[in-house]
Amino acid sequence: MKRYKVPDIETDRLKLRRWRRKDAADLFEYGKSPNVGPSAGWKPYASISESRFVIANSFINSMTWALEYKETGKVIGSIALSEDKFRPDVNSMELGYSLSESYWGRGLMPEAAEALIEYAFDVLKLDVLMIKTGLDNTRSQRVIEKCGFTYEGTLRKIYRMYDGTVKEVRCYSILREEYEKIRIKKS
Repeated sequence: MKRYKVPDIETDRLKLRRWRRKDAADLFEYGKSPNVGPSAGWKPYASISESRFVIANSFINSMTWALEYKETGKVIGSIALSEDKFRPDVNSMELGYSLSESYWGRGLMPEAAEALIEYAFDVLKLDVLMIKTGLDNTRSQRVIEKCGFTYEGTLRKIYRMYDGTVKEVRCYSILREEYEKIRIKKS
């Protein structure tokens, strides 16, 4: 099975790093919330062993980073880059993330997302980075817009949830040239 390169990336308050099996308790702690997983399309975790399975069989074998809160050393979320299924012939990836409800509203997800956006364009040399979110996930929509993504449109009946329902998603993207303009403004 292919192991993807997941380098450590540091921000002011977070360390983005490879997941470890011993992170299962932290993943379960935030992943059991009915307000976290369903927003990203997955069912709340039922046990630490289920979280351990997800780490071993999904996170470790993908470009998924654990979000470690530096102040406590605790894993409080995840952020990932994956295949952009909408642009198979373009140098593009999809960004996805989840964050412990206890840490919402602190600006941590934009901080993590901006670091991974920089990695995507500067290291991976992507031309496009896309992200999608549910229609009712206004918190995520704010993070996405704060990070400079542009709304592309809504796809109807496209995303099958863990419970079998099929939902609409709002799609956003940021192009390399847009990222470059944002970077120039910040420097």
